[in-house]
Amino acid sequence: MKLSILKVTLVLLISNLNLNAQNGITLPESQNQKVSLSQWIGLVEVNVTYNSPNVTNPRTGEDRTGKIWGGVVPYGFHFVTFANQMIPWRAGAQTNTVFTISHDVKIEGQDLPAGKYGLFMLADKEEWTIIFSKNYNSWGALYYDEKEDVLRVTVKPTKTAFTEWLTYDFIERKSDHAVMALKWEYLSVPVKIEVPNINELYVEKLRSDLRNGAGFEYRNWIDAIDFCVNNNINLEEALTWADYAINRQWFGNKNYGTFSAKANVLEKLGRNEEAEKLREKALKTANAKEISKEGRRLLSKNKNKEALKLYTFNSKKFPEEIFMINKDFANVYTALGNKKKAIKYWEIALNNMPNRTDHQYYLPRYEKLLKTLKESI
Repeated sequence: MKLSILKVTLVLLISNLNLNAQNGITLPESQNQKVSLSQWIGLVEVNVTYNSPNVTNPRTGEDRTGKIWGGVVPYGFHFVTFANQMIPWRAGAQTNTVFTISHDVKIEGQDLPAGKYGLFMLADKEEWTIIFSKNYNSWGALYYDEKEDVLRVTVKPTKTAFTEWLTYDFIERKSDHAVMALKWEYLSVPVKIEVPNINELYVEKLRSDLRNGAGFEYRNWIDAIDFCVNNNINLEEALTWADYAINRQWFGNKNYGTFSAKANVLEKLGRNEEAEKLREKALKTANAKEISKEGRRLLSKNKNKEALKLYTFNSKKFPEEIFMINKDFANVYTALGNKKKAIKYWEIALNNMPNRTDHQYYLPRYEKLLKTLKESI
């Protein structure tokens, strides 16, 4: 009798596993629909693919609110007769939940190599264990083997708004990390994913890009150099790139942009005297907008008197640039604390503002700056 019951149970289980796949055919999913979610952290792709169960029991229509955690999803390991062992939760429904990462990352501060993993979880009231397993292509957790664990981390669950369908979401997205959260019923389980070497990955990609078609445009070399300077990384190679941008056959260009890019690298390397000489050389090739840009760079470094000297030079060399020159004077006199002169130049600038969309967009901002100056006197 017991053997017969066991056979019937096994047949029902196998029938359920093969739902919508009898005789090799594929039918629409009626429940636990499959979801694949990707999020990029810079160049790094994170993907989680899972089947999504419902709080409402799809067979009986029972509302299982309050019965999910510790009930539908048991706490800790739980014994399954078919597997004849204690197994974790598969972090979804039906087949394995699969977590894929394109590059090496840190999960909750611990290293996880690039690859594809079965994602399992041990639920608990206070603390959850997240398991990344080499085994990602089995049916759920029935063949789970602790020896295949690559990483285990612990996290704290939090309360969240009601979520009917089990859902993975990226609830925090930054340039070098993201937080992936499993949400179901009133619970959220966040897992932090960090890319510790994000800038090195960009440098590696820049090297590759510049060896292809992008390398035949000097402006791309300038952008690559600026990235290195802004992030204080790969400066020696950036200096080589600067020489390419200036002198390389076919695409090298001796102009304000390339000279300034090299000067920025030299300054970062502490070679200030060389940088200043190169900036002087750059200004001889510069147009009005480029001189204005150099002035803004000086203002950002609180070199206000040097900026004023440069803007004065610009006004004499390009007197036709009335709006830009007077706006620059307004900014530098504001930085120098001379509000009356700043107001004077703002008024001249706004009276000569070009009637173009790209300029008019900033008009309310400029008017507000002028109003604030007048009210502060």
